[in-house]
Amino acid sequence: MVALTEKTKKKLTIETVEIASETTAIRSLDWDRDRFDIEFGLQNGTTYNSFLIRAEKIALVDTSHEKFRQLYLDTLKDLVDPADIQYLIISHTEPDHSGLVKDVLQLAPDVTVVGSKVAIQFLENMVHRPFQRKIVKNGDRLDLGNGHELEFVIAPNLHWPDTIFSFDHKTQTLFTCDAFGMHYCSDSTFDEDLKAIEADYQYYYECLMAPNARSVISALKRMDELEKISMIATGHGPLLQHNVDELTGRYRTWSKTQAKAETTIGVFYVSDYGYGTRLAQAIATGITKTGVATEMVDLRAGIDLQELRELVGRCDGIVVGMPPASGAANIQAAISTILGSVHEKQGVGIFESGGGDDEPIDPLLSKFRNLGLIAAFPGIRIKQTPTENTYKQCEESGTDIAQWVTRDRSVKQMKSLGADVDKALGRISGGLYIITAKKGDVSSAMLASWVSQASFKPIGISIAVAKDRAIESLMQVGDKFVLNVLEEGKYQKLMKHFLKRFAPGADRFEGVKTQPAENGAPILGDALAYMECEVISRMDGGDHWLVYSTVYAGRVSKPEALTAAHHRKVGNHY
Repeated sequence: MVALTEKTKKKLTIETVEIASETTAIRSLDWDRDRFDIEFGLQNGTTYNSFLIRAEKIALVDTSHEKFRQLYLDTLKDLVDPADIQYLIISHTEPDHSGLVKDVLQLAPDVTVVGSKVAIQFLENMVHRPFQRKIVKNGDRLDLGNGHELEFVIAPNLHWPDTIFSFDHKTQTLFTCDAFGMHYCSDSTFDEDLKAIEADYQYYYECLMAPNARSVISALKRMDELEKISMIATGHGPLLQHNVDELTGRYRTWSKTQAKAETTIGVFYVSDYGYGTRLAQAIATGITKTGVATEMVDLRAGIDLQELRELVGRCDGIVVGMPPASGAANIQAAISTILGSVHEKQGVGIFESGGGDDEPIDPLLSKFRNLGLIAAFPGIRIKQTPTENTYKQCEESGTDIAQWVTRDRSVKQMKSLGADVDKALGRISGGLYIITAKKGDVSSAMLASWVSQASFKPIGISIAVAKDRAIESLMQVGDKFVLNVLEEGKYQKLMKHFLKRFAPGADRFEGVKTQPAENGAPILGDALAYMECEVISRMDGGDHWLVYSTVYAGRVSKPEALTAAHHRKVGNHY
């Protein structure tokens, strides 16, 4: 069954599909959504998946985004009398999955809410009404009858601190919410077209799961203890049925690679307070772009202080989200433990959580400085509701602290290439260009010399973009940008401007003459020529992404002038 809004077709739709015995997927398809969390640009919309198990006892696994309220509730009522639902299983409390919990509780006041201890605590603050609850731990089971026995797997930080998986032993279906999902909206319920979805699958992992690679590995180990998993019913995108082993194997490979990183930064935050979780995730995303591992720790969850002490001691950098001034004693104890466990070789960064009652940044930052730590990025202060630019600032701050803690390793690597090879590689010359991009309210730019024409039909170019560049997140498949060509003999001013190090979130175009292209990206007024481009594909090139783009518009301002050329003496750094 498919239900549509009265608005434009394919704006918001609901699809119900029988996916297994007595199990129905309720898929809320958000066709036009182009942004999700942080700077997470979407090319193919997204879905919010909910599941109904109608055995002797009826269970609803997750709800949907509040934007689907009427569509979802009407669809649910067509499938079952909500008052007959006995269990509401909360995989985690992020609003896109729990946005209609309050509505379901009104329709089914006797339902028992099943979730982790942390999830139940979060829900109490969300629904503001009493409800029956069942707190589950790893390995706990819930018998729905007719052979449907659910076994719960605790999977914190994937990608919220309260996440659980639920495994139905009868259908061999594992309900995983965010994990193994992707932001991909299509008419296909399942993953039969692997080639079509794999880029979105990997991008989703990089943005949301890579910062929690060690947690992914722990969840996979617990999954290995279950019976054979025939289907993974994800919270976003198509369900995994045709490529379960392949796609879970990719998570395993990517996470092991990330977890083996030589350097680790701990990100300590308070979930369910202000915007702490999303801001911390944005910082962690910036860290992992550099190849540095992260350990995300929710201070509200009550980590063992000895474990916290050991973790802080082995981290190369520390990022702390400010807790509420009236925070619980266990949070204050955790902050004191962090202060007592740091050492002077570490970098530190601090951000406000934006809850309105944040502890002030400066006293804590002073304590870290007095202990010999160096602030790797300016404190992030939240004066209003975070915007796209705020999250971009957080991502860039994460990249800054990661680059700071790896500075010695970077210098060592630059010296590692043989002198002859290094000099030979440096003889590969290129032009000088400035790439400019804009997505929503976020804009960025970078100086580039690794640019080359790549095809005639269609007209295409290739650009190598370092993974830790701020502009990288604005150059995903489907994104548009401008390639500005610099003029020989007249490029020094622009080159100097865009070579300087910008503070996280700084306006890279301040003082530069620009005008908007049709795609919204800035055209540099002093450029020799410009081309408007669209990203078609990306290939992993080690520490760079090789970005292939088509050119669909352009202009030369000085036909007689030549492109500025760039000649290097060595080839192992810019």
